[in-house]
Amino acid sequence: MTPSGELRPAIVVIGASRGIGKAIAEVAARERTIVVLVARSAEGLAAVAANVKASGAEAYVLALDLIARDAAAALETFLSENGLYCDVLVNSAGYGLRGGATILKYDEQLGMVDLNIRALTDLTLRFLPGMVARRRGGVLNLSSIASFTPGPYMALYYASKGFVRSFSQSLHYELRRSGVAVTCVAPGPVATEFLEKSGANRAALFKILPKLDAVYVAEQAWRGLRSGRRLVIPGISAKLAAFIAATLPSAIMVPLIGRLQQRSGDPCPCGSGKKFKECCGR
Repeated sequence: MTPSGELRPAIVVIGASRGIGKAIAEVAARERTIVVLVARSAEGLAAVAANVKASGAEAYVLALDLIARDAAAALETFLSENGLYCDVLVNSAGYGLRGGATILKYDEQLGMVDLNIRALTDLTLRFLPGMVARRRGGVLNLSSIASFTPGPYMALYYASKGFVRSFSQSLHYELRRSGVAVTCVAPGPVATEFLEKSGANRAALFKILPKLDAVYVAEQAWRGLRSGRRLVIPGISAKLAAFIAATLPSAIMVPLIGRLQQRSGDPCPCGSGKKFKECCGR
């Protein structure tokens, strides 16, 4: 808080402990401002905070389970208690799962909806009105190239990223004259632990597409936000994939994605317990 008691603006990065969120936090720190790092892992956040401070920015750390229903309110309280307000919100937290929707764990799939959609929406709607009232600030939402098509065997992940892109682009239009930027970034596969954790790295689709560097994606995303762009698709391969997904009819695109993401050795999505190749894949 300033000596006069005014709150200070902060860049709030959700999902800042690793991957693209970590990279965006470190790129944002180059502006030598205040960066608030939010994620579940306190240990991961501490390492990022050290990098942010090394760039000349102030760093605040909040270990928070974003799936908790009161997470957004807890973040708002944390900011207020530290004399800060959210000037820029970066929604980078999320996860994916590969496999048939009837086979993947029920709770983990609903958790994906809670984190990828509900938490992002809660945070965005909570902090946007203040930005609009101040006529400054912005929201950077992380979607994916997956948002351009349905994705069999990663059905909820693709759908969640489609929501993020649609929601963000609508807000961009609504607020186009407000002084507040809403930017969606939709990268292709990025060389982070997401590919391993989600199981996507074992699918043919993610082996075909080149892996982008997280720092490159972060720099493109941040530049897009600061220039007020609606949508940022980093990399030529991702732009080409988005064009193909938008051009090909669903009758062709959906089976193609399904084949590229299903492995013959995977459990069959019909729930028989047999391998896909021995059951419905014959």
